[in-house]
Amino acid sequence: MTSSDAIVTADGVDVFVRVRGEGPPLLLVNGLGGTVEMLEPLQDRLAEVARTIAIELPGAGRSPTPLRPLSIPGLAAVVAALLDELGHAEVDAFGFSLGGVVTQQLAHDEPGRIRRLALAATACGWGSVPGTFDALALISMPLRYHSRALYDHTAGLLGHADRALLERLPALREARLRHPPPLLGYAYQLTAGALWSSLPWLASVRVPTLVLNGEEDRLVQPANGVQLARLLPRSRLHLLRGEGHLFACDPESAALRLLVDFFSSPTLGGSTAWTSGRRVRDDSVVEAAFAASGGAQPHRALSDAYRRLVSRRTDWAA
Repeated sequence: MTSSDAIVTADGVDVFVRVRGEGPPLLLVNGLGGTVEMLEPLQDRLAEVARTIAIELPGAGRSPTPLRPLSIPGLAAVVAALLDELGHAEVDAFGFSLGGVVTQQLAHDEPGRIRRLALAATACGWGSVPGTFDALALISMPLRYHSRALYDHTAGLLGHADRALLERLPALREARLRHPPPLLGYAYQLTAGALWSSLPWLASVRVPTLVLNGEEDRLVQPANGVQLARLLPRSRLHLLRGEGHLFACDPESAALRLLVDFFSSPTLGGSTAWTSGRRVRDDSVVEAAFAASGGAQPHRALSDAYRRLVSRRTDWAA
């Protein structure tokens, strides 16, 4: 299988890129402070049917921290420029966690750039259900990626499913620790995600989108997948039983089979991942999912207030 690593300068920003496989281009965007090694099992599987382009967002892994902080639209603009540099006018795209935020923005800002989109363990930002207190505390500690002892001590804060995954796959822990994110770069990414929302415009994104969430995810709770599937007019939802936030890093996850099928099927109608996915057509389904979810305070109250405000504005516009 062909494979190459490179640093590509896009829009004045250096981005680490790993390309594997042959076929239609498929962009893979990792999560907060993540490296391409974390998604290696997924990239290996998808590289059997596509030319996979895995990137490390600026300020993570081997992508240097930019001279100034980049917003989510700014990160999406860098990714678009990167695709231009690589000669790809249209791609399929997979976004995990923060990568799902960036790919949502890319789909909005550049209609026609993305043929099919998969969003894994991600949300619409403000207006979604925040993670539990433990999970939010965990992602606010980038020092844990610079200390094996601290990382091992805090691994359980994401919940049972992710703790079990890290115990079963020590290589995943090693991948996370091998290239720890620079503290400033991590802060830039964390701030960009914390200030962003796709809620006002997501219903205008008409890219066929497969939404995947782990039922045991404590950072991006499954209600957020239900909400995304309701907001996106061409979407299907899969809630993965027994899986947590890091399912995209798990070679045994049910998500890998779904993603290979979704991206390789010549038509949506011929994709089992698409046709077996759930359509969310009713706001009451989202409300029920939100009511069954917790979420750290005051983040939950503020996010709920923003969601109500956007809903009223949408009603007024209609």
